[in-house]
Amino acid sequence: MWNIPNTLTAMRIMMIPVFVVIFYLPYSWAFLASSFIFALAAFTDWLDGYLARRLKQHTAFGAFLDPVADKLMVATALIMVVELYQSWVITIAAVVMVSREILISALREWMAELGKRGLVKVSNIGKWKTMAQLMALTGLIMHVDGWVYTSSLALLYIAVVLTFWSMMVYIKAAWPDLMVEK
Repeated sequence: MWNIPNTLTAMRIMMIPVFVVIFYLPYSWAFLASSFIFALAAFTDWLDGYLARRLKQHTAFGAFLDPVADKLMVATALIMVVELYQSWVITIAAVVMVSREILISALREWMAELGKRGLVKVSNIGKWKTMAQLMALTGLIMHVDGWVYTSSLALLYIAVVLTFWSMMVYIKAAWPDLMVEK
């Protein structure tokens, strides 16, 4: 159970309180440091998947924990940037992203009960969505004006578009089972 990929995933969860505490420190370097921690967590998300495939260390525990760690880290960051910027533009994006995660998690659980979880497995669109989301949040957490903010906001809305797109792909795949009369 405690192979390298699972250890990295667990470390990502343990980084969350550190990330939050550093974000709220009253020092000029706090946003940059918390952005670095978030970027490091995002890198471990890629690295644990790469190592699990490369070292053939796939486990049921890892399959469960990895998406949980991702959602915890992203939801935490979204809440923090919503508070930081207090902007409807960022708040709408955050609500869309969190709502999609709840909907797709429920859909996956329901499809698993039907024995059809494979129909709603992670797609490449979902992976691109996650990458855009992580890059956008890293930039927004830095809390700097200019091109970093503008490109981070653009990436955030690219992630919103990919969020809708991937959600529609999952719903389309599950649609025949959703329409069955009980």
